[in-house]
Amino acid sequence: MTTLEIISDPICPWCYIGKAKLEKALAQMPDHPFEITWKPFQLNPDMPAAGMDRREYLEQKFGGQKGAIKVYSQIAQTAEAAGLDIDFAKMLRTPNTIDAHRLIHWARLDGKQNTVVDELFNRFFKEGQDISDHSVLIEAAKAAGMDSEMVIRLLATDADIAETRDADQKARAMGITGVPTFLIDGQYVVSGAQETTFWLNLIEEISEMQRKTTDESQTN
Repeated sequence: MTTLEIISDPICPWCYIGKAKLEKALAQMPDHPFEITWKPFQLNPDMPAAGMDRREYLEQKFGGQKGAIKVYSQIAQTAEAAGLDIDFAKMLRTPNTIDAHRLIHWARLDGKQNTVVDELFNRFFKEGQDISDHSVLIEAAKAAGMDSEMVIRLLATDADIAETRDADQKARAMGITGVPTFLIDGQYVVSGAQETTFWLNLIEEISEMQRKTTDESQTN
């Protein structure tokens, strides 16, 4: 198998879009070689624990209302082309995502990481839910088939907060400044929400290399 680590933040619209484009390729090539894991990156590591007003956040980030509208108009068009719905009107707050990242980490241990990531993306971008709210995270875990009682206990502690921040810092030390970023086999970095055709071509290339390696080993 080929490891594919997806470094992302569940409030990043380009991560949401990038996931959709990748999954279209995986659906077309179900025998793909990827073993996928999700790794943390906080777009706003200094965000207050309670988050902040969404409009205020966007205007600060993009230099005013016009800048925010320009950027998010492009995001809306790209999301629609990818077959995704984003309900900006419902997104009233921008949350701190440290606890969402902790949940994603625990979901990996439970074999439900991708499902939890889906839950968080859908709850934030489609339903406008505050994914820093523990009740929202618990419902996401339950919907994904995780042990919600375990999640309740863990969220009440500081479990894996330091580890999550450390993983975020390691990503930055690698030179990663934006997400999604895809790390292939721990060596090759691909940045941004790549088109489905990119992934189809890459899967075919990796699969062909693996076939050649298998043939050579059998010949020898």
